Amino acid sequence: MSKTEAPAIEGWFTMDRERPHLLGTRCKSCQNVFFPKETSYCRNPACNGTDFDEIELSRTGRLWSFTNNCYAPPEPFVADDPFEPYAIAAVELEAEKMVVMGQVTAGVSVEELEAGMEMELVLETLFEDDDNEFLVWKWRPTAAAA
Repeated sequence: MSKTEAPAIEGWFTMDRERPHLLGTRCKSCQNVFFPKETSYCRNPACNGTDFDEIELSRTGRLWSFTNNCYAPPEPFVADDPFEPYAIAAVELEAEKMVVMGQVTAGVSVEELEAGMEMELVLETLFEDDDNEFLVWKWRPTAAAA
């Protein structure tokens, strides 16, 4: 029996395995873009906007910073036993020029990362239960895709 793919965090990204996108919002008043999505008020202190359009954000960007995570984070992360450290990336999105954090894909260590390298958004399994495979966005060096 195959498992159903489901987002680990509902509404934060598209479920397109080939070309996933993070989902953000653009303020209709000032045009500022936000991730995660904003639904109540514009985070721009100079704007009083309360109306937003949902948009797909850039799926590529440049590695701004990175580190190695050596402890198990809280839910929705489900840690293996024993916990395996992994790399975390802060990526500046190509068009929006905002920095979005995320885990780096499995098999890519901090030793392989370099500030300024091009990264792309991918979906990977975060955890599974009996019926579902829960997916989350991660970052992968574009050279790793070739």
